[in-house]
Amino acid sequence: MKTVAMIPARMGSQRLKKKNLAPLAGQPLITHAVEKCLKTDCFDEIYINSENAEFGQYAEEYGIKFYQRPEELGNSVATSEQFVYDFLKHVDCDLLVQVHSIAPLLTMEEILSFTRAFAASDADVMLSCIEDQIEVAYQDQPVNFTFAEKTNSQELKPTQRVTWSITGWRAKSYIDAVESGHIGTYNGKIAFYPVNAISGHVIKTQQDLDIAEALLSVLRK
Repeated sequence: MKTVAMIPARMGSQRLKKKNLAPLAGQPLITHAVEKCLKTDCFDEIYINSENAEFGQYAEEYGIKFYQRPEELGNSVATSEQFVYDFLKHVDCDLLVQVHSIAPLLTMEEILSFTRAFAASDADVMLSCIEDQIEVAYQDQPVNFTFAEKTNSQELKPTQRVTWSITGWRAKSYIDAVESGHIGTYNGKIAFYPVNAISGHVIKTQQDLDIAEALLSVLRK
């Protein structure tokens, strides 16, 4: 069973310019993801996937592969549904594990355990999540509690907040879903994999990056 890690890296981010190249602890975000994927030693191939050839130099530096997606799949309108499908149509694999560089606090151990859990499962999709064991409402209505009584938080069923820090797909079921007019991202049997709340911190703004820098400095102590 061929397992491929894919690190998406769009150049044209809007809220934080050139986000994937933003420095964290003295090195670009993209390299944090690459180094952790390499250390797991559980992937047959590791790719950086970008519309911009500038990311190819990082793939070359680390001895991994670079897939240059069509330019139109790197703009702010294109979705991950589209570029994942494009990648799977051009790169042969059985399992695809997407490791996001914008979740730099995801640990190497979590990448390894997620990949092993996905490979051992019968799930078509595995989504990373943070389990929040606190009262959650949606559109003013309770999700995991009731207004009719007060329940201690430790007795609540945790909600599963999808983080996208790491995601797994079975290539065939993804492609089949898209080509039959359905959604590949959420196809077939879907499983959830909890990650640490810190690991699920995703960088989209400068403030997010500043928080990650502060958290990383504490964790390294």
